[in-house]
Amino acid sequence: MARPKLALPAPEAIRALVDGEGRLAVKVTPGARSKGVEIVEGRLLVKVRAKPEDGKATEAVIELVAQALGIGSSRVTLLRGATSREKLLSIAA
Repeated sequence: MARPKLALPAPEAIRALVDGEGRLAVKVTPGARSKGVEIVEGRLLVKVRAKPEDGKATEAVIELVAQALGIGSSRVTLLRGATSREKLLSIAA
């Protein structure tokens, strides 16, 4: 059975959450049944299937956020929260 196509918010809606210094706060759900990105109450929630071991979930979050923004994953870096569900990412202009 094919997985449904991933529904992502508009890149402009995500960019509206980025502060003046290019930082984006993200709440992560690792080990989720399905991956996805959504905006709830002014926050970006990211669900990834990867387990939180050896940075795999963080890598998956960076890739998914980059995909949602329509940019390369090398332009998204982790600033804070390597082992936390609350992460702070830097989005390069």
